Amino acid sequence: MRKAALLSAVSAIAATFALSAQAQDRVVNVYNWSDYIDESILEAFTEETGIKVQYDVFDSNEILETKLLAGGTGYDVVVPTGTFLARQIQAGVFQKLDKSKLTNIDNMWDMIAERTEKYDPGNEYSVNYMWGTTGIGYNAKMVEERLGTDTIDSWDVVFDPEKLEKLADCGVHMLNAPAEMIPAALNYLGEDPDARDPESIAKAEEALLAIRPHIRKFHSSEYINALANGDICLAVGWSGDVFQARDRAAEADQGVVVKYSIPQEGAQMWFDQMAIPADAQHVEEAHEFINYIMRPDVIAKATNYVYYANGNKASQELLDEEVIGDPAVYPPEDVMAKLFTTTPPDPREQRLITRTWTKVTTGQ
Repeated sequence: MRKAALLSAVSAIAATFALSAQAQDRVVNVYNWSDYIDESILEAFTEETGIKVQYDVFDSNEILETKLLAGGTGYDVVVPTGTFLARQIQAGVFQKLDKSKLTNIDNMWDMIAERTEKYDPGNEYSVNYMWGTTGIGYNAKMVEERLGTDTIDSWDVVFDPEKLEKLADCGVHMLNAPAEMIPAALNYLGEDPDARDPESIAKAEEALLAIRPHIRKFHSSEYINALANGDICLAVGWSGDVFQARDRAAEADQGVVVKYSIPQEGAQMWFDQMAIPADAQHVEEAHEFINYIMRPDVIAKATNYVYYANGNKASQELLDEEVIGDPAVYPPEDVMAKLFTTTPPDPREQRLITRTWTKVTTGQ
């Protein structure tokens, strides 16, 4: 009896250790944009669920897409932008979400969900993480010294070569993102920003090549610190990135004042979506992670940190007033009406866009 009891006790201890080891082995591999989350959220998730988060970052959709299409990424949750998500769904790189495991889905904002259906019909493969606009970030003092005003309200400061030339000496950065910059150029020219025909793309190429000599760098994340430090005076960038630059500049208290503009001609509205790759190895953990992010208090903390709007309606009452009350983050209806979205190009159109963008970035 004693031997049996001892064996039973040993078995129980072994089972406990096995469960403990299994819990320690639980992991979710996340691939997200750089500077895009309050890291304490990841720590809190691990503390609450026992799931370790392996968190890697990228700074362009093209980098993420290359990994996804090659297969075997090793990631369980990725965050592509809507236009890229759409064609990635068509390529079969994602699996449908099991919404029975997403108990927080009722927190999501209908207005945003309706817009993201353009990329993901029925929102079967993805959930919105953040959304925002692509506009102009600038150093108010440097711009005023060169243009005579500290207010930018039009894309002509970017696409008029004579105006941009006046800012070349203090440094201009542009997103290394043809899916953002070509539509911006077309919109400025009065063309359909979603046009893909060769004639329209040629017009955008001409406009971009005309200002190419005045652009110091094409990069999709370096402009944050460059603006904050006063190393450049203007950047075409994503709204939340510019707000981060603004806050870093204010904290440094070196006299750098960063502003953000949604130009009067309108700007692109984008959506970054959480999705699970088809070959994800930790599907259960991926759903737990996405569901956790959909908690109002969690996504509110993320938005308060990165200054990007999110697609979670229930989180809005938990947002800092300087965020929810900032029309550049949550634009009023009249500005929202001028925001446009784009659809993903087909392979032929993508080849044309890629060739065009290579010409622009190389200046040849």
